[in-house]
Amino acid sequence: MRQQKAARPTGTRPLKVGETLRHTLSQILQRGEVHDPALARHNVTISEVRMSPDLRHATVFCAPLGGQGAEEMLKDLRRCQPLLRTEVAHAVKLRYAPELHFHLDTSYDYAESISNLLNGDPIIASDLKKAREIK
Repeated sequence: MRQQKAARPTGTRPLKVGETLRHTLSQILQRGEVHDPALARHNVTISEVRMSPDLRHATVFCAPLGGQGAEEMLKDLRRCQPLLRTEVAHAVKLRYAPELHFHLDTSYDYAESISNLLNGDPIIASDLKKAREIK
């Protein structure tokens, strides 16, 4: 007899768990529940958490508030990953504590570069100004 594989979560479950983890990580970092002086120096913004379908891995997109010291912040977060994982496991009841993978969120920089491109071109800037006047 063949052993059946565990069903993979589909639908909105990974999205809901990811959003719960985002809130939880933000609260843990804001309250300073991980007693690490190097990590306490950073004001971290957690913008998104993407869960794997089996809910065992969480990709955490973060950025430093103000945009300065991103590499140092990532290094400190990755070093404190086991402590953060333990805190998340206590706060969020899941079958398995997800492995946290920290990545720098570059979406803010990308949006700013698009905005600069749009506002830098005089033709596009005049079109945007006309569109605002029509509203």
